[in-house]
Amino acid sequence: MNLAVQVAGKSDLGCIRTNNEDNFGYDTRFGIFVVCDGMGGAASGEVASKLGVDTVLQYFRQHAQNGTFPPFGKQFEGVSQRANALASAVQLANAEIFETAGKQKEHAGMGSTVVGVALKGNFFSIVNVGDSRIYLVRNGEIRQLTNDHSLVMEQVRRGLITLEEAETSTIQNIIIRALGSEETVEPDVDDMMAMPGDVLMLASDGLTKHVKDPKILQLIQSAPTLERAVDDLIQAARDDGGDDNITCVLVRLVKQSWWRSIFPGGVHKWQNSL
Repeated sequence: MNLAVQVAGKSDLGCIRTNNEDNFGYDTRFGIFVVCDGMGGAASGEVASKLGVDTVLQYFRQHAQNGTFPPFGKQFEGVSQRANALASAVQLANAEIFETAGKQKEHAGMGSTVVGVALKGNFFSIVNVGDSRIYLVRNGEIRQLTNDHSLVMEQVRRGLITLEEAETSTIQNIIIRALGSEETVEPDVDDMMAMPGDVLMLASDGLTKHVKDPKILQLIQSAPTLERAVDDLIQAARDDGGDDNITCVLVRLVKQSWWRSIFPGGVHKWQNSL
């Protein structure tokens, strides 16, 4: 059974920030979706996050058509070619950001988080570096698919503090893994089977630190469209203070009509990345 993709995304300045350091992009032709949250102050964070999004998208645009993905950096055992392609794209983005930061003094020290989804057929792969997140909404339940690379969540994983204590910690913004902070980076990658009705949410922490999982689930399920769900999620983060940039991409998987299976290229238009 082939699955069709519906997607909506938006990035919001938030209530306090004067510059948006988040970026996102997607290309449904190649089933690739990316969110990056930059850091580094002034325009540097914006530069890093844009480099991250552009590099990942370009990697898939260059190589997805022939299905041959040149490896870059560490390759991972026990996962699909698609997952290793994501890992290569992210490690390439890390190299681009690190090199740019080293050559241009005004961008020294910049970095970015990244979350990405690569979808093909009835399967999808995920990748993440940093504390942006990917969630899966399936059968009325919500599950976080990624692990935050942050100091507080590392303390939670080691049993040093509780999750409730982490949510009120004053050091939530300390990231222990990011694109561009070192010459190499090791992303987390995983594979999953897709099911009709799945909704994937890729979001920066400007959303997830203000809107908790039950509220995310409720807003996604109650919205008449993905676009409305994105708007409602961003507004919920703003209503809770919106002290950071807020970015959200929603991807819904639906059963593909029989005529789309027969005429996959000429009956509908693909939506290009934003």
